[in-house]
Amino acid sequence: MAIVHVVLFKLKASLSDDEKKAFCDDMLGLKDTCIHPTSQQPYIVTSSGGIDNSPEGAQGGFTHGFVVEFASAQDRDYYVNDDPSHQAFVKKNGERFDDVRVIDYEKGVY
Repeated sequence: MAIVHVVLFKLKASLSDDEKKAFCDDMLGLKDTCIHPTSQQPYIVTSSGGIDNSPEGAQGGFTHGFVVEFASAQDRDYYVNDDPSHQAFVKKNGERFDDVRVIDYEKGVY
């Protein structure tokens, strides 16, 4: 059962373009730096994201979006609650955004 983790960030307007890029690089880098405690291997299946470019105008101020896929709810839960690399990302980058929204879903479950 694949779990999809969608994260929307409202990055601070005061950030420079280089700071925004560093934030995105950090977020996307989690795919390689998050290591499963049992297998000792990266466990994020896929990760993508970047700056919003939607013409719909329904962003609500959110500037960046990311989609992270996990093989299981257990992997997602480890990532959210315990993974040291993810925790370091949150600590390092928490001051770079004004708001965040997260929604997770299991593929095929309606």
